[in-house]
This record gives sequence, C-alpha cells and structure tokens, in this order.
Amino acid sequence: MTTATVVRLEQAIPQKTRTLWQNAVLHILADKLTLMAMLVLVTMTLFCVLGPPVVENVLKLDVNRIDVPNKFLPPGTEGHLFGTDHLGRDQLIRLLYGGRVSLAIAYSASFMTILIGVALGLIAGFYGGRVDDLITWMVTTLSSVPPLFLLLIASAFWTPSAELLIIILALLGWIGTSRLVRGEVLSLKEREYVMAARAVGATNIRLLVIHILPNVLPIVIVTMTIIAGNLILIESGLSFLGVGVQPPVPTWGNMLTDSRSYFAIGTHLVIWPGLLIMITVLCFYLVGDGLRDALDPRSSWRLAE
Repeated sequence: MTTATVVRLEQAIPQKTRTLWQNAVLHILADKLTLMAMLVLVTMTLFCVLGPPVVENVLKLDVNRIDVPNKFLPPGTEGHLFGTDHLGRDQLIRLLYGGRVSLAIAYSASFMTILIGVALGLIAGFYGGRVDDLITWMVTTLSSVPPLFLLLIASAFWTPSAELLIIILALLGWIGTSRLVRGEVLSLKEREYVMAARAVGATNIRLLVIHILPNVLPIVIVTMTIIAGNLILIESGLSFLGVGVQPPVPTWGNMLTDSRSYFAIGTHLVIWPGLLIMITVLCFYLVGDGLRDALDPRSSWRLAE
C-alpha cells in the first residue's frame, strides 16, 4: 500500500468533532483574562461565605460590636487589619458580611431574573398568538414604568431587606431577558430539526426543553453574568438613595454610602468597599465577555480549528 493511498484513507475516516460546550471549555481555558476573572469571583465568594466565622473565632470580632473610643483607626492598628469605621466597628468583618449580602443579592436576583425571563420568553415565542400578545403587553407595561419609582413605592410599605430586594429586583429585571429569549425562539422554532421533531410526534414540552432551550442557554448564561454585575451597582445606587438594605445589616453599597461623610478623616472607609465593588463588577463583565466569545459558534477561533 503506497503512502498516497494511506493518506487518502486517513482523510476518508470521519474525524470526531467537538461539541459547542467542549469548544467553549477549551476557549475559556485558553483565555487567561476570563480565567483570572473567574478565579477572583470564586475566591471572593468563598471568602465572603466562609470567612466571617473564621475571622470571628480567630480575631474575636463581632460585626456589630461598637467601640467608639477606637473609631476611625487606620488599617493595621490594634489588630484591625482594615481599620475601623465611625462607630469603632471592624472593617474586615463588616466587609466580609457586606460581601455576603451583596453577592447573595447579585447571584439570587440574577438567577431569578433569568428563570422568569427565560420561561416567559420561551412561552411567548413558541406559542405565539394570544399568549404572545399577553406577555408582550406585560413587557410593554412594565417597561413604561421606571423601576426606581416602583422601588420607592415598595420601600414606603416595607422595610427594605436583602430578601425583599432580591424579589423586587427579579420581578422588575426579567423584561430584557424575556425579549431576548422570545426573539431567539421565534427564529429557532422554524429550524429544520425542530420541524422534523414535530413531524415525528414530539410534544411541545419536549420541543421546548430538548430542542429549543439548549440552543438558548449560551446567550442566557452570558446575560446572567452581565445582570449579576449590574445588580451590584444597582444595590449600591439604591443604598445611596436610602431604599437599599438598611443598616446595621452591612452591604458594600450602604457601607460606601455611610462612609462618604467621613472621607477626610476615614479615607479607608471609602476605599475598601469602593474597590471591592469595582473589582467584582469588572470581573462579572470580563467573565460575560469571555463566555460570549466562547459560546459563539461563529467564533473565528473555532473556525480556525
């Protein structure tokens, strides 16, 4: 058997192709910036979830213990690694607890937002007709009312808490996701593989869950990371307006808001929460940007393979 014949036989053997998700994983592993952003987010989340009990037991600190004689201590003074605030409370333990609340709002509200938006978008785009008209009417109505106005109304009836804020943000934030998913479904449901599955007797639920939803997931995952970053900023903005989570429950947003009056004598009170908010939001955006490239089937990197 000649060499040319061997080459032709090797070319005739079908090569195993990678799936979209396998290509996405390889793309992310090659993207150092996205990996670094993911590592920072995971590390920060673990510190905020697991750190407070450790710090309390090792350094004997309490998140709400007031020590007025030791207020505005600079970082590294008398066992306070990050200094103290205007009431003498340790900044390190408050930043950890504040990060736990802020990240919980970002993760939980973004997940609920995606859940509501994807469900309504799938139903509206797939079924159309009156169902689509009803959901579109809901989207149009909610889009015409400023979310801040609704938040102010809610704060007038209920004391803002982390749980209430998560629910309100999720109920007001699904509109964009629903529109995005609806547009994708309107295109996907006319594809050949969906029509073929329908022709062989697949139910509507199977079409939605097995054939359409997996093709919507990439753009949904990217959207979720961007929403999570936006929610960190929204929580900080609401705290500035006085309708966010109320003290003494710490969040990065209300810690930054409370410290603006003491910038001259307690600069570290502004620097630490502001820096953590900036880093976290930046990492969410970097992860979203990396996932967008990794999950894009038209990516030039994938075509080059």
